[in-house]
Amino acid sequence: MSRLFSCALLLCAAFATPSVAHYGMIIPSDSMLSQADGRAITLTYSFSHPFEGTGMVLDSPVSVTVTHDGETKGLEGLTATEVMGASGFEANYTLERPGTYAFAMEPQPYWEPAEDAFIIHYTKTYVAAYGDDDGWDAELGLKTEIVPLSKPFALWAGNVFQGVVKLDGAPVPYAEVEVEFFNDTAGAQAPDELMITQTIKADSNGIFTYAAPAAGWWGFAALNTADYTLEHDGEAKDVELGAVIWVNFESWTGQ
Repeated sequence: MSRLFSCALLLCAAFATPSVAHYGMIIPSDSMLSQADGRAITLTYSFSHPFEGTGMVLDSPVSVTVTHDGETKGLEGLTATEVMGASGFEANYTLERPGTYAFAMEPQPYWEPAEDAFIIHYTKTYVAAYGDDDGWDAELGLKTEIVPLSKPFALWAGNVFQGVVKLDGAPVPYAEVEVEFFNDTAGAQAPDELMITQTIKADSNGIFTYAAPAAGWWGFAALNTADYTLEHDGEAKDVELGAVIWVNFESWTGQ
């Protein structure tokens, strides 16, 4: 085989390989805590390919926070663990009072050679405690975030989830939103690689709509390019800002 032909094959393979979505992830052990469940949950933090179950390195986050009843504080007790074969973190948290708790993470910038850019995913999820859903639409004031317009919990599979994509506090018209299923135990098979990460667009007000076809955790990531760059090997590189929210859908049990 000629060297020229070998190079051509490698080039074709590179173009044939679909881009794989990255997701910041915060997955709590329960999205709706009742008195019978106890008072504590475990949160798992990672940077991963959720459908394929492949992890990437998550360095110590810049911040991890919890917001409840309008008050935001740092979450302590983060411990290193392995998530999907890569470094991640866990934390145990006790929910002292009823209401909705919003958990968020700002990671360190992740250098992605394949995209020639840095990635920062501002990631969050919501947990309801003791039958009280007050605060489910809390906006956390992150650099970029998806503000829920539907409850980000207590959803049946097949229900619609809506959110508005914001950057610097303002809606992002026609934002592109990537959607992916956390395929941890379901053993789901995609009929085509294009089905692993689905892509939808927000409307002129930054609002998007998605109906999850199956129960489980679904991640929504709205991606925008930052208005600043970071240096890598002496060169200024773009920064991908991701607004990521994880939403749990429950199995339908009706008749």
